[in-house]
Amino acid sequence: MSAFAAAMAALVADPSLGATAVWRARGTGPEVTLRLLRSAPDRVASAFDAAVLQATDLLSVAIADLPDLAPDDSIAIGPDLLIVTHAERDATGIAWRIHCRRAP
Repeated sequence: MSAFAAAMAALVADPSLGATAVWRARGTGPEVTLRLLRSAPDRVASAFDAAVLQATDLLSVAIADLPDLAPDDSIAIGPDLLIVTHAERDATGIAWRIHCRRAP
């Protein structure tokens, strides 16, 4: 295990940083329980010459724990259901950076 993979494992295992989540392929596949990091940065967008504040959800999960990931997969964290819009590998290649939208 690389130093980066070990650091990721330590972060998601920390109860004050990591969260337990349930992933489902296309929202209907078998449930897979995993640990991840969640952040919800606000983004500012422009609309009609006005700044609009938009909530976002950005997740980090080890690729080793979730090797198969695609748009429209669902991730449930507690009562929140998130839908994957796209994912990209981080610079080290050990974790997904997953961009999500909140399910209605």
